[in-house]
Amino acid sequence: MHPAILATMSEPATIRDLLSYRIHRLANALSRGAARRYRAEFDVSLMEWRILALLGGFAPLTLGDLARESGLDKAQASRAVKALVARGLVERAAGAADARAVALRLSPEGARVQAGLMRAARARDAAFRAALPAETLAVLEDAIRLLQAEARRQTPKE
Repeated sequence: MHPAILATMSEPATIRDLLSYRIHRLANALSRGAARRYRAEFDVSLMEWRILALLGGFAPLTLGDLARESGLDKAQASRAVKALVARGLVERAAGAADARAVALRLSPEGARVQAGLMRAARARDAAFRAALPAETLAVLEDAIRLLQAEARRQTPKE
């Protein structure tokens, strides 16, 4: 194995050296920046942004679908959806397959806000991508895919 790779594989001395901790810190920094921008420009929280983005791309969705896709628990997703419904950004309707299920989708105003949010998100994404040379970005994309697979493998079944 290449010496540079071996050097990075040394035993982590503290929590700050753990790969998962470093990724968690990066994810938090990315989320804080997004949260500030989306609150200032669109008056939505990060949870609300995720729900609007998911509904914009995949509606209709149930509350359970939204919770699973957004990484929120059902109670968090429910509170965020309730706030978005109260603001007129999300609409509820009976599910097509099961009238007891609630299908969620964007209202016309929600679609307008979601389009602006996606423009802002794409601009942030482009800036992050531009910060990396093409080869590094390709390696990062591959590393993310591999780490996601390993995380799924290490997650116990419920």
